[in-house]
Amino acid sequence: MTITIYNTLTREKETFKSIDKNRVRMYVCGPTVYNYIHIGNARPAIVFDTVRRYFEYKGFQVDYVLNFTDVDDKIIKAANDMGEAVPDVANRFIDAYLQDVEALGVKKATWNPRVTETMDDILTFIQSLIDEGYAYEVDGDVYFKPRSFADYGKLSHQSIDELRSGARIQVGEKKEDPLDFALWKKAKDDEIAWDSPWSQGRPGWHIECSAMAKKYLGETIDIHAGGQDLAFPHHENEIAQSEARSGKPFSNYWMHNGYINVDNEKMSKSLGNFVLTKDIIAQHDPQVVRFLMLSVHYRHPINFTEELLQGAKTSLDRINNAYSNLEHRKQASMDADQDANNWMATISMMKRQFEEAMDDDFNTANAISVLFDITKEANRYLERTHTSIRIIEEFQASMQSILDVLGIQLEREDDLLDADIDALIQERNEARRNRDFARADEIRDNLRERHVILEDTPQGTRWKRADNES
Repeated sequence: MTITIYNTLTREKETFKSIDKNRVRMYVCGPTVYNYIHIGNARPAIVFDTVRRYFEYKGFQVDYVLNFTDVDDKIIKAANDMGEAVPDVANRFIDAYLQDVEALGVKKATWNPRVTETMDDILTFIQSLIDEGYAYEVDGDVYFKPRSFADYGKLSHQSIDELRSGARIQVGEKKEDPLDFALWKKAKDDEIAWDSPWSQGRPGWHIECSAMAKKYLGETIDIHAGGQDLAFPHHENEIAQSEARSGKPFSNYWMHNGYINVDNEKMSKSLGNFVLTKDIIAQHDPQVVRFLMLSVHYRHPINFTEELLQGAKTSLDRINNAYSNLEHRKQASMDADQDANNWMATISMMKRQFEEAMDDDFNTANAISVLFDITKEANRYLERTHTSIRIIEEFQASMQSILDVLGIQLEREDDLLDADIDALIQERNEARRNRDFARADEIRDNLRERHVILEDTPQGTRWKRADNES
């Protein structure tokens, strides 16, 4: 079955056809590195990492670019506030970003270009737009003219007159039309700056991605992706300047993930519900955070609450326990099973259902439903008196392949360290004090399934492993 993608450009699901037969050229807009990332930034990192993983599962080579905006008004302000140099601030928060997304199971990009390392390409790009009449210079600033590009507005599906009605010329700007946007910004006194034919200054925000995509992936790429908030003006402006320069389509498919709500309200600093990724993964298993992010289709908004995180943890525990039980049962299984063909057919059917879900615009929510079905069938199989190593390993392989695509690492039985057990016992004790006996029983049962036996005594809860190793 072929992969279909909802293309923001056409507002339709389209059959994916790559430019090169077995290769996908994919560009994802990365962060402006002036602070730690929030969970809204984490969502596209997780979503498009999963898209990449599925393409690789289907046999494609994926050239994956995620950029860093490492010079920008926000970074300059943050550096001034902190009394630090702009590169030092940018480097610190790039390192922090990479640590956060690595914890969330995000694979390393093929390339992580930075604005400051792409300056020559940006300058060449801007000059070509000036030479072709799409841009102009005034007092050291350079602006692009959207009215010179006939298809401006095609991504946001708005006419240029509709867009102009909401545009304004800010104080100090000397552009000819409110819609015109900056390609190069003349530096103010004592600001970090680079030499250019127009002034000492730095690039505008939009031009950097066009230059980086061209440098690493070519003039036309397969997929350009990012958060829903980037569709306009950022991606609209990227299309205009890239296609004006090359005369070719910039990206064949545009993908945008939905917003994140926190406790049913859109996340924003003004509402005080702004959640940093580093804080969430300090409090919760990053695998649980990733699992929750993928439990909703990427184009839909997702609600982020403690209750949903706890629900995701419970679901992931079920999957871990099923895999662990399969592993434990292998030791007492036989080589043959008279119903083997029927069970193999059931597993194959569910694997096809997983692929059908992912082929349909990367529907991870439905893919996770299939994973639950496999888990349920695996548990049902283990209720049999006699089991086959072959069937058990096929269940494990199917679960593992789905989890690999989702970027979820199973917690092996040996990974349950003493400290983990002590933490679960503490959580169970707290649940009992709060008369949440359902949760207390759930923790006890989960530990028992993982061969950890609890004993409640007047001196407190003691535990031992089922093999009597304490």
